[in-house]
Amino acid sequence: MESILLSTAYFAPVHYYARFIHHPEVYIEQFEHFTKQTYRNRCTISGGNGLISLVAPVVKGRGPKTLIKEVQLSYDMDWQRNQWQTIVSAYNSSPYFEYYQDELQPFFEKKFKFLLDYNLQIHETICNFLEVNNMIKLTNDFEEVPEGTLNFRDVISPKNKTKSDTAFQPVEYTQVFTEKFGFLPNLSILDLLFNEGPNAYTLLEDSFR
Repeated sequence: MESILLSTAYFAPVHYYARFIHHPEVYIEQFEHFTKQTYRNRCTISGGNGLISLVAPVVKGRGPKTLIKEVQLSYDMDWQRNQWQTIVSAYNSSPYFEYYQDELQPFFEKKFKFLLDYNLQIHETICNFLEVNNMIKLTNDFEEVPEGTLNFRDVISPKNKTKSDTAFQPVEYTQVFTEKFGFLPNLSILDLLFNEGPNAYTLLEDSFR
């Protein structure tokens, strides 16, 4: 299959990784302007009261045209500790939480300067969990989409109302709160990993038609 161009993402959704594992070469955009309210710095998990949005706050005041590779994380509030506590509360009873927690907890303790670096480190850890080693390249220029590459920079987005990816059809799996809310599709990859563990890769494969 051809290569694909994706935005950076914070504990990206299932859709992101269903696409990622099916393309041997993946470009991550680093020269686009930062866009608010996207998966670039937020993810969605499920808790006892429904959906929870986890946001990695960024430094304000640099203008709307800050390149994504220059966006810095803000630590004015102790959001890392709060988010980890939220994740523990939501998934402590899931089958595989203990299996992954030791490698994930440091991301909520160590302070990273740049959002892109933070996301790339998280992404590398997720890929290790999934045992995938697709070739990842950072883009050289925003306008340049490599030949034969699918441009998915803005397709996988929580506010995408116009573009769709008909190849992605999420397969249902048992979630912590399935009996309460039913199946909630396309949550953060964390949800899939904590609930399905090593079977996560197979479900990502089956979600791509």
